[in-house]
Amino acid sequence: MAQKNCTQVREFILVGLRDRQELKMPLFVTFLSIYLFTAVGNLGLIVVIRTDSRLNTPMYFFLSNLAFVDFCYSSVITPKMLGNFLYQQNVISFSACAAQLGCFLAFMTAECLLLASMAYDRYVAICSPLLYMVVMSPGVCVQLVAVPYSYSFLVALFHAVLTFRLCYCHSNTINHFYCDDMPLLRLTCSDTHSKQLWIFVCAGVMFISSLLTVFVSYTYIISAILRMRSAEGRRKAFSTCGSHVLAVTIFYGTLFFMYLQPSSNHSLDTDKMASVFYTVIIPMLNPLIYSLRNKEVKEALKTILKRKIAFMFMKFRK
Repeated sequence: MAQKNCTQVREFILVGLRDRQELKMPLFVTFLSIYLFTAVGNLGLIVVIRTDSRLNTPMYFFLSNLAFVDFCYSSVITPKMLGNFLYQQNVISFSACAAQLGCFLAFMTAECLLLASMAYDRYVAICSPLLYMVVMSPGVCVQLVAVPYSYSFLVALFHAVLTFRLCYCHSNTINHFYCDDMPLLRLTCSDTHSKQLWIFVCAGVMFISSLLTVFVSYTYIISAILRMRSAEGRRKAFSTCGSHVLAVTIFYGTLFFMYLQPSSNHSLDTDKMASVFYTVIIPMLNPLIYSLRNKEVKEALKTILKRKIAFMFMKFRK
């Protein structure tokens, strides 16, 4: 908790990824391209799902929410990181730093729980196909999305409040490209034992509960697939789950590496590289994973493009 004789920090300085000036512009162009691709990919996926009536199913409802979360938490981090490549000293105010940390934690937690909801959706679809639309009713789907959003907001709010009630007196320079817990805790002169314990317990409970949901769901899914007599049916079932399995593996693997290690094992340079993958690359990969491997999404995208081209052609002829 905050100490009495402590000068209040009004702003922080983000060190960023690299100090070498000659690398800043190439990195700026690279990450700007990735961010634009992320924005177009995720927002485009949402538009395709909302536009095509054939995609009006629970699976695509969850996928559109996942795309929304990916876009949001990439937007929380990347624009500020891009600014760090353009300015000599990238300053962020105390309140903006708190908001960035809170929003990032909220969207990260929401994604973790949404992946668990999507695993349950696949379990019902494959293990109880005749009851799928009954079990996964619109009300249930809304609840499976609303609970992750609500829980993630409350956890992130509490987490951010705890972090920014600490006393920051060692320095105001954050050795990172965004406001994250571990580099922030290195700046405080308060006792961080309870805070670090809270981080470990909270991340561990969320990680284990959501991963357990995914593991149990896929245990039943694999068992159901292996009992199928049709080779075509097994191939189709595996294909349906393949995209989600790949997304889960990448996301949870990075989450484990980032947050479920003791603080003594953390290297900030290693964390920076993992954070780039986690905050910038994964939001770009998810639209590719779910669209390139999904025949229905590709067909819906082709239909939309044909309509747009036909409309532009008719408008040009007039």
